[in-house]
Amino acid sequence: MKSIVLESSKKGKVENTTSKIKNDFSFILDRNFFNENYVPSSSTRATTNFANLARGENRQENLRNTINMINNRFNSMAKWDNANNDRYSVELEIVSVAVDIDGSGKTFPSIEVLKTYVVDHKTSKRIEGIVGNNLSSYIRDYDFSILLSEHNKGDKNFELPDNFGELHGNIFKSFVNSDTYKNNFSKSPVICLSVSSNKTYHRTTNHHPILGFEYQTDTSSLTEEYFKKMGLKVRYFIPPNSVAPLAFYFFGDLLADYTNLELISTISTMETFQKIYRPEIYNANATAGECYNASLNNQDYSLTKIIYDREERTSLGIEQGKFTEEHFIKPNKSLLEQWSNNFSL
Repeated sequence: MKSIVLESSKKGKVENTTSKIKNDFSFILDRNFFNENYVPSSSTRATTNFANLARGENRQENLRNTINMINNRFNSMAKWDNANNDRYSVELEIVSVAVDIDGSGKTFPSIEVLKTYVVDHKTSKRIEGIVGNNLSSYIRDYDFSILLSEHNKGDKNFELPDNFGELHGNIFKSFVNSDTYKNNFSKSPVICLSVSSNKTYHRTTNHHPILGFEYQTDTSSLTEEYFKKMGLKVRYFIPPNSVAPLAFYFFGDLLADYTNLELISTISTMETFQKIYRPEIYNANATAGECYNASLNNQDYSLTKIIYDREERTSLGIEQGKFTEEHFIKPNKSLLEQWSNNFSL
């Protein structure tokens, strides 16, 4: 396994504006396109889906194949006036969000998301897609790999630490409500993740032409509770010709706030990543029925030709959590606690 050197971030390239928020927190955006020449920046989490693909001997082949999968899936869903299934292509922009908590100019890489764009080759137009899609966070690594693990050492029953996820959730909400976000993005983010392997999902009769049939569940997962602290609601849909539901986390109204092409850009992107990362669920050879339990132990699935190191991803998550603890949580403990406790929109 290759070692990854993590470096504390300094103020670098600034896209558009930097916005001051409560207690002098400010956000700085950096953008990098995801294509076959993509090289992860030093502040990108090495465990992020797209960063994991962009390393090693097969990096360009991985990236090229991933982009082809996304474009093929997009065109298969956007069928109208698209007889040859080649009218559209998807461009992905990696948006890295650094936070400056004291106005010193020293920043920490807090959040990383993807922004989709749809290129219509028939009209030569480049159409805005959805921001969010994938969510990366060093602070989430700390919460799950360090804080939660340390809190549940020993033989006691599993429980959550006090205020678990509050800081991460408040930073995310601050970013989405900041001038920086509003000056750069026209719509609220949508995060698209895998469904939980510990829950049962039931198909409903509710059907959307793009998102497909909706699934519901009676129980909540730790991930859902964590995202709820970010202000996000969740709904589950299985898009046409998909084999498993996806979890869509959003503000507002998922079905009314976004166009068909916007939704397809998210589905084609995130379903592709899930087929690579969790083929047991999203590249399974059997489609989810009316009652569905996702399982990473499923043996009846197909592999893509894209190399993804899941074992390394897990180990690096711990390393990144420790990095966050050392460079962000511990040095700023009092300030962060005070800010988060007093946070309000």
